[in-house]
Amino acid sequence: MRSLLALIAVSAFLLPAGAAMAQPVGQFPFALTREGQMLGAVEGEVASFKGLAYAAPPVGALRWCPPQPTPENSEMHTAYEYGVACLQPARPGTSEDCLTLNVFRPFGVDGPLPVMMFIHGGGFISGTANEKLFDGARLAQAGLIVVTVNYRLGALGWLADPALSQGGSGNYGLMDQIAALHWVHDNIAAFGGDPGNVTLFGRDAGATSIALLMLSARSRGLFHKAILQSIPARARLRPAQEAEAVGRQFVASLAPQTDPRAADPRRLLAAETRLLEISRHSFAPMLDGSLVNEEIAAGFAAGHQGRIPLIIGSNDDETGFDSEPDIKEEVASSGLAGDELRKIYPDANRPSELAARLYTDRVFSEPARMLARLHAASGAATYRYRFAYVPEARRANPEGGRGRELQFIFGAEGVLGAGIFSRGDREVASRMRSYWINFARSGDPNGAGLPRWEQAATSDRLLLITNDRIASGDDPLAERLDRLAR
Repeated sequence: MRSLLALIAVSAFLLPAGAAMAQPVGQFPFALTREGQMLGAVEGEVASFKGLAYAAPPVGALRWCPPQPTPENSEMHTAYEYGVACLQPARPGTSEDCLTLNVFRPFGVDGPLPVMMFIHGGGFISGTANEKLFDGARLAQAGLIVVTVNYRLGALGWLADPALSQGGSGNYGLMDQIAALHWVHDNIAAFGGDPGNVTLFGRDAGATSIALLMLSARSRGLFHKAILQSIPARARLRPAQEAEAVGRQFVASLAPQTDPRAADPRRLLAAETRLLEISRHSFAPMLDGSLVNEEIAAGFAAGHQGRIPLIIGSNDDETGFDSEPDIKEEVASSGLAGDELRKIYPDANRPSELAARLYTDRVFSEPARMLARLHAASGAATYRYRFAYVPEARRANPEGGRGRELQFIFGAEGVLGAGIFSRGDREVASRMRSYWINFARSGDPNGAGLPRWEQAATSDRLLLITNDRIASGDDPLAERLDRLAR
């Protein structure tokens, strides 16, 4: 692979001849990749390359196929705008032609630089890397390359139907993520990145994806550290038979004699929406016997995961506006009577508060502890955290903490999903980012000026991030989580 990072003066020919003499000549970032010569944009101290295709458009005959490589190209392409978000319900302007990624790098800084690749959440049916909340500029300013990735969602990403499958899998979204990792391995040096120092990070569905990638032989060696934020590590993966039954139901719901590969995307979305109304987990990773062979907890217990440095943790409150059905389902499946729950949560004043705490602990807090214990037992460096900080402006009404840590890590303010920080909020965000950045550089989050983060090697030590302080300590919820462990 040809690797090049160059700065080229292009303003002279982009502007009219008369205007070029009157304005200073700008410098633009330029990278030579297999797909062509990419011309990025600069804002402040960061260069960005947006909407870069890492695989061929999965449309027509390539719908429900493993991602295919893009053709080689020697032409110049501008990379100023995000690509289109992947097809999903309730979001306008989406498309099947969505296998793109975005690269952020410090402008004018020589490499090779550590690489952080972010995999977004959204329950495998929604979301996009193109959200302003996930702008990688603040992380890149510290001397990193940040990559954010789109992957197929819903029925297009996770449909299992033997009549459609090629390669015997419905885990196309996971295949997309592996294809993006290969693209990073082959191309990131052209942007100043080090393909031998790649850290994956993501939350919820993104974290689940990363754990599955840690267990997959197909992605081994493509990344070297991982950060799992709010992973529901005990969540059940669908067996192949169950996933294929949903797939047949999906295909049958299309018009008779319809070729699913030729069906209008709107019809696919309508069929997907009907199935999601029956089960919110109709489309998600499955045990396909090839790419995914085992449940996450079982795989880590057997030591099958890559033994790489790991940060893992969750938020003190994992509820959000869309979590009510999951909360009700978790309470119903817990088998705990009301009196027993009140003993576990004696300070919960309302039934809704009790249910929310049970949901947070059973789905996120206890599974994070379990996975941290298992990974530490393998001998790999393991750091566990719990994020309980609430921005100062929201402390009067602190409910709904799902994904709250993302704003602190990316440093976004005043965009959808992120308010304006106070001075104190920014100090906490700076420390959080520093931990993540240090870890991406060396596999150790500790650094000058930061409270010491102890490994979770021989105990339940974790980093607690609260409104009052950031410090390592014994887990104050240990007894409660012991009672909920299953």
